[in-house]
Amino acid sequence: MSESKKIGHSVSVHSPSGMDLAGLVGLLVAVPAVAYLARSGHRHTGAARRAHLLLAAGGALVTAAALAGLVTALITGHHHSPGHAQALATAVATGTAIGVVALLAGTVALPGAARGPAAALRHVLDGLVIAAAIWFVGWVLVSRPTRILGDATPYRCPAILVPAVLVVLSLGLTAVLALHAHRPRRHTVRVSAGVGLVAVAANVLAVGICRGNDGFTLASGLLLTAGLAVVAWAVRAADRPVQVTGDVLERGGAYAVFPMLALLSALGHHLAMGGTLDAAGYFGAAVVGLALVARQYLALDDVRRYTLRLRQSEAHFRELAHTDPLTGLANRRGLQRALRSSTGAAALIGIDMDGFKTVNDMRGHDVGDAVLAEVGARLRRNLLSGDVAARLGGDEFAVLMRGDADEAVLTAHRLLAVLGEPYEVDGGSIFLSASLGVAATGELLHDADLALRYAKQRGKNRVERYQAGYDEVLRRRGTLTGELRHAIDRGQLSLVFQPVVALPSMRPVGAEALLRWTHPDLGRVPPVEFIPVAEESGLINRIGAWVLEQACKQLAEWRAKGHDVWLSVNLSPKELHNSDYAAQVADVLAEYGVPPQRLVLEVTEHAVATDMEELVRRLAELRKTGVRIALDDFGAGYSSLGQLRTLPVDILKIDHALVAEPESRTGTAAPLVDVVVRLGHRLGLEVLAEGIGTKDQRKIVEEAGCRLGQGSLFGWGVPAEHFESRLRTLRPAGPRPLPAPRATPPNDAPARSQVVRLGPGMRQVRALLPSDPDFVTTRGDQNVGSVDSGREMGQG
Repeated sequence: MSESKKIGHSVSVHSPSGMDLAGLVGLLVAVPAVAYLARSGHRHTGAARRAHLLLAAGGALVTAAALAGLVTALITGHHHSPGHAQALATAVATGTAIGVVALLAGTVALPGAARGPAAALRHVLDGLVIAAAIWFVGWVLVSRPTRILGDATPYRCPAILVPAVLVVLSLGLTAVLALHAHRPRRHTVRVSAGVGLVAVAANVLAVGICRGNDGFTLASGLLLTAGLAVVAWAVRAADRPVQVTGDVLERGGAYAVFPMLALLSALGHHLAMGGTLDAAGYFGAAVVGLALVARQYLALDDVRRYTLRLRQSEAHFRELAHTDPLTGLANRRGLQRALRSSTGAAALIGIDMDGFKTVNDMRGHDVGDAVLAEVGARLRRNLLSGDVAARLGGDEFAVLMRGDADEAVLTAHRLLAVLGEPYEVDGGSIFLSASLGVAATGELLHDADLALRYAKQRGKNRVERYQAGYDEVLRRRGTLTGELRHAIDRGQLSLVFQPVVALPSMRPVGAEALLRWTHPDLGRVPPVEFIPVAEESGLINRIGAWVLEQACKQLAEWRAKGHDVWLSVNLSPKELHNSDYAAQVADVLAEYGVPPQRLVLEVTEHAVATDMEELVRRLAELRKTGVRIALDDFGAGYSSLGQLRTLPVDILKIDHALVAEPESRTGTAAPLVDVVVRLGHRLGLEVLAEGIGTKDQRKIVEEAGCRLGQGSLFGWGVPAEHFESRLRTLRPAGPRPLPAPRATPPNDAPARSQVVRLGPGMRQVRALLPSDPDFVTTRGDQNVGSVDSGREMGQG
């Protein structure tokens, strides 16, 4: 019996008060808030997931530690054992402190709280400065001699120091986030404020357990529940994407000044009242100093890295300012910088791609950009070390190289060949030529540009070296541009007509309308001079429309007088690219009542160099109007024989170089004329040889089987009345007999032989079958003007 009485006296059962139970119930209410934070963390990804899980873990630790401490205190009756109460308060304070630290870490990790880990560390240090100042001021107030709490000062409860530190740290972090969190910052500040309430609750609970105060216990439960509820509510309200916008320099640094003023003021008051510094005071002052030093170090490191980024950005943008973004070559500024820094002999090559605007118009700017990029790549591959290639704008390039003028001319010819190779873009081939100007002395940019313009004026696809007389040439070009704008209105333009004859009779069957310009002051301006000016200035469309109208008007007059001839008009590539040009031609023909078959539109081979598919479409639109299409200057170097199978043309005009140049080189004509004529006939095309100036050339053309000829041998371009006079002399007095049809031999007719000239002194006899187009029983002169088919036009 005595032993049982001892046990009863050693274990006293504490009866919980109503406040204790109320505090316990309040802590249990915090559990749903913790559960919501856990669910929110599992629902998110990335930074939001980590932050929400940290908040959930911190809330769970604080709640668990508080519940464990409060239940233990209720069961063991800590009111009657001060030593046991202090131990329990220390354990509760430690557990809740770990949870509050996790809550603070989750707050800093929230999206929008900081731009990154470095910014989060700066926020923590800034909060530590404010917290240390608050701690120091609080220490002054509660320590001797101030002792603002009097006998209630909790000296016998050292366990509250840890949660008290976290309370002031929460306050400091809340102040920093209110200044520097990204907008909208209210949600982040609410989370931080809720964590601060949780830290205060942990501190109040430790005090209540240590001092055995039931009111503190109830208050701690309510504060803890309220704090976690605020955190959960703020997290739910902030559950949306955050746009990070902040000040790189983080202006508004007064938060570091006011804590220091508060600390110094409190220290002065404390010393003035006769107080001394103990461990707590030294701790607060040391934390402030260390935090400020660390923060200053980070600030200097930020400034250093920011300055480095500025320098790198400045260098990058400076390089961009001197570099062409499309080709990667230098731009005009980069070339000028290279010119200023160049030493020794230097030469400049100006480059312009001929007809590039047509590529943009017909294939689009994406294809044009791809061509320009390939031009830049070819220039880079063909330059020596130290040379500088630049794109000056549009399709204009330049190359600055070391060397004299002769070396620069050799380099320019090499680049001319390289840039003239086909460009394989978007599954098709684009053919372009280039004009190059070379300058090695004087003002290189100016002189090379003058030489380049002169190269384009002289026919393009060539290299020109600068000469002093180019200034006068270009001044004249400017004068021509200004005067040409008014040439039509002032009646200075006129047409002359060069005969096209049937071979071998040399009877005129048609004519080519040629434009002439006679200026009252400048005199007669040759077409080779003013036609390029019209194309570059954009006047070619208006002039071409005038030529078309005047030619149709003249053709209508001739037909009204009984002259059955056809007339050809040269078509500029820019006119061909107009979407309504076919309708314009049809309107002019209808206005003057000209049969479409009597009008021939001549397209130069240069048009073939741009886009074959688009060219075929444009020419097909023209042929739908009934007019005939002639491919002029065939053999000048752009079109290939294979392209003749797809081009919708009716007449093939052999370039004069194929007729005249081989004769001057070898003494007799090469077999190219014969090859072209036979190929044209095989494809159903009529072939016209132009540039015939001698009887020997005419003989060669006739032997090749060509039935149409044009050149000085048959007459130069003459006014309309002179050509009409010639037509009248050839017109028969009586009614014109109907043309005899071409003899069509039967399929079983015997084969005949034909002598073919292969070259100088070389002849070959070949068999001529009845199915061959050249198999005819008689050779006569048909009435070319009265036939409409493209094959029979001009046969003779």
